[in-house]
This record gives sequence, C-alpha cells and structure tokens, in this order.
Amino acid sequence: MPRKGDKKTWAFQDPFDPKGMPLLLAAWVESLITRSYAKEYVHGYRAAVSDFILFCQERGITKAQDVTKPVIERYQRFLFYFRKARADGEEGEPLHPRTQVERLSAVKAFFRWLTKQRYLLANPASEVDLPKLPPRRPPEIFTLQEVEKLLATPSLDDPPGIRDRAILETFYSTGLRRRELARLLVTDIDHAGEILRVRHGKGKRERIIPIGERALAFVERYVRDVRPELAPPHGQDDGTLFLTATGKPFWPDTLTQLVRDYLEKAGIKKPGACHLFRHTMATLMLEGGADIRFIQQMLGHTRLDTTTIYTHVAIGKLKKIHTATHPGAKLGAPRLDEPVDDERPAGEDEGE
Repeated sequence: MPRKGDKKTWAFQDPFDPKGMPLLLAAWVESLITRSYAKEYVHGYRAAVSDFILFCQERGITKAQDVTKPVIERYQRFLFYFRKARADGEEGEPLHPRTQVERLSAVKAFFRWLTKQRYLLANPASEVDLPKLPPRRPPEIFTLQEVEKLLATPSLDDPPGIRDRAILETFYSTGLRRRELARLLVTDIDHAGEILRVRHGKGKRERIIPIGERALAFVERYVRDVRPELAPPHGQDDGTLFLTATGKPFWPDTLTQLVRDYLEKAGIKKPGACHLFRHTMATLMLEGGADIRFIQQMLGHTRLDTTTIYTHVAIGKLKKIHTATHPGAKLGAPRLDEPVDDERPAGEDEGE
C-alpha cells in the first residue's frame, strides 16, 4: 500500500479482462463522474478500491463474483494490522480508524453498485461491519496572542510577504478550507459588501460568507501591488486570486507547507496548519456569542452535528459564565475542620 503523499501506481493483472474488477472499477468511476461527484471524492474512491483489487489479486482473486464476505473481512484485518513505512526501516504508525472506515466504505459502495447494476446476484459487503470510530477530540486552536503573532510573521517589505499575510488573514477571517482558498478568484471578493463567494465548497456547494475589514485590506493591497507581478500574460490569466511565484494557483499541500513554515518561524508548536485557522475562527465566534447555526453556515457544514464539536472547545467560556452567574459557584469550598451550623428544630431527624 503506497505511503501518504506517494503517487498511486496500479499494476492490475489483465486490466482489460471483461469480467475482471479493473474494468468494473472504471465503469463505477465513470458513473460517479456522470453523477457529479466531486473530483477529489472520485479520486479517493478509485484509490481505495484499487488497493482492495490489488489485495485480492495477490491472493488469486481477480473477478468480483469470487469476492466473498470472508475476503472483505480479511482485508479489514489487513487494514487494521497495516503499518506505514518509515525512512529508517522501523515499524510505522497504524492507519487511523477513520482512514480504515473510508477505505472500507469505498469498497462497500463499489459492491453495492455492482449488485444494483446486476453484475452480482448478491452483495458480499452488505453485512460487513465498519470499525467503530473513536469520539472526535476537540481540535487544537490558536490563542489570540498566538494568532496575532503568526499573522505578523510575514514580512510586509517584500511581495511574497504581502501575499502570505493576505492568505493568513483570509484563512483566519473566513475559516475557509485550504482547497476553497486555493480556488478563489479575484472576482469572488466583494470589497464593498465585505463578503466572499465560495464557488467550489465541499461537495460542490456554494456559499456566501462575510470577510473582515483587516483581511480585506491586505487582500486589496496584494491584488493592487503584488498580483500583477505574479500573474501570467494577459489572455492566460484565469483570475485565480492567490498565485505562487511562478504565477500558478496554489496546491492545497503547498498552502499547508506555507502555514507550517510560518508556524515554525513564529515558534508556535501545535499540530495542524490551515485547519487551525478554521477551528480558531469557529471557536472564537462561538465564545463571542454567535449562534452555532451561523457558524455552520460559515464553515459550510451540511449537518449541525459536525459543527457541534466546537462546543467542546468553547468549554472555557462556559466555565467563566458559570462562575459569574451560578450562585453556588462563588461560595467557595467549605472548611472541613469547621463545625456545621445545624439550625434544625430539636427532635427533627435527617429523614424529615
């Protein structure tokens, strides 16, 4: 199984076998594309099922009708015991349970489609149970001091620093996903209305969200003073807002590395990169009194329960409110060496 970051290379046995799984996989992928599944989802599904097909081929199974429930359960055990490769040759980390679920879910979806299309009489994956996921841990966030220190790290004396400051400010103000920020166009920013249009959100969903004055000021400065120097010649410019030194749009992984570099320069040691801004924005808005449904709209979540993870992060604010408003929270702990003042009438026992 390739390591994270490696390019996928699949060496299928006889990929043109009309009854083999590779051709069925190609047909399934085509059906996903024609049903307007997002490109990244299609790629992820294809990669996951391709790994499963290779697993089967290594065990002499090449046709979908030869795949049984025990075969898929054996693959599930393989994912559980799999360890990522390390450069020093030592045993690496296991796959996260969420990764295991994603891979198995793709396999189940593939066989569900094969059964629906009558390629199979019965679905061998229908009764395969997915691994139980651990509860989501509250995400790491920046403190106000940390985020301001990070934002001030890019140098405003050179063009790349101005661009990078605009990127960091946009992340912090809007909570965009890195892929969403990479796809922004110059025309997606409405400076007068102080809003931003996300045209290609997760699941191809669009949304309109506000963007703060400070972020707008740095974006405007970047567009006016820096972007013209980075943009390709007229006629080749597709209008992408943030451009690399070569005039190309950013790849999501490049944005991750950019943020990590500034985290290192700022001396902030927290796991994550671009998503730290997203978590921080949501938590600070919640602590500031924003309704969680507004935060759901900002983040582009389809389900409210996805957004509620930030209520755990905001427990600090809740504790302060509890201390300030609950009568019992301010009385302090009693001294155990002091006698209890019992003012009950004589003859009254504790049961009455």
